[in-house]
Amino acid sequence: MKENFILFSGTANRPLAEAIARQLGVSLGNCTIERFPDGEVSVEIDESVNERIVFLVQPTSPPVDANLIELLAFADACRRAGASSIIAIVPYFGYARGDKRHGSSQAIMARLVADLMQTAGINRVVTVDLHAPQIEGFFQIPVDSLTATPILYEALNAQLLQETVVVSPDTGRIPMALEFAGRLGIKVAVLHKQRSSGTQTDITHVIGEVEGKACLIVDDMISTGGTIVNSIETLLKAGAKPEITVAATHGLLVQNAKEKLSCQSLQQILITDTIPQQPQDWTQLQVVSLGSLLGTEIKRIVTGNSLVN
Repeated sequence: MKENFILFSGTANRPLAEAIARQLGVSLGNCTIERFPDGEVSVEIDESVNERIVFLVQPTSPPVDANLIELLAFADACRRAGASSIIAIVPYFGYARGDKRHGSSQAIMARLVADLMQTAGINRVVTVDLHAPQIEGFFQIPVDSLTATPILYEALNAQLLQETVVVSPDTGRIPMALEFAGRLGIKVAVLHKQRSSGTQTDITHVIGEVEGKACLIVDDMISTGGTIVNSIETLLKAGAKPEITVAATHGLLVQNAKEKLSCQSLQQILITDTIPQQPQDWTQLQVVSLGSLLGTEIKRIVTGNSLVN
């Protein structure tokens, strides 16, 4: 199997690529990635990929545009070098929130990114917990959208209190909340949002019983932390115990997210390594690796049997 494919890492998340390589028992392919003073990127493949399956590990996390262009350059270099197939491992898919227009003059960014990836020569995409599942329909190539829920569940199962409720912060995360609840054998509550202006949504009430219970908030991503903070405030007002756990696949944690989320009632934040985390003194934060999940998916693709199937 080692001779049939080669695994490369971009600069966006080399630690995750190394974890995948360990799972597969292979070394990362040799390449040279340079950035010029003006920000332009140069990618050169330093070993033969001719007639080989190429896997490129490059999440398009912040800085999104720089990491996206690097992925496209990588794919184009492999295509020109004769790769038989180019499979992009994009654990975090940037611009996933741009899946539709909110005005007649806006771009549909997720569709544009899909078009760019295919133009660059990518033949298949592997991602994890897409923010908007309909993005798969923007591609004319296979998209394997995996879920981190089983791995997050395994990390949480022994730690949760018996009287815990799974909370979806909006209706879009209900399927994720139901999957957690089904695995844990506990109930679900949903936070109801109402748009108060063109750019602002407010949580108006809780659907479900949370009084006197600990809460597990599940989401696909934590960006600035604003949604989580608003959710915690709403749950506490509804009588929930000040014992809140948050589980999310993607930890963007941008702007002042750490300061927002450093509250006593938030006991733990569990995320995965789809986005590399900077070393920080944050006792609440726990990171679990998806190296095994993605390594297993690569094995199955090479042998013709994806985890999605």
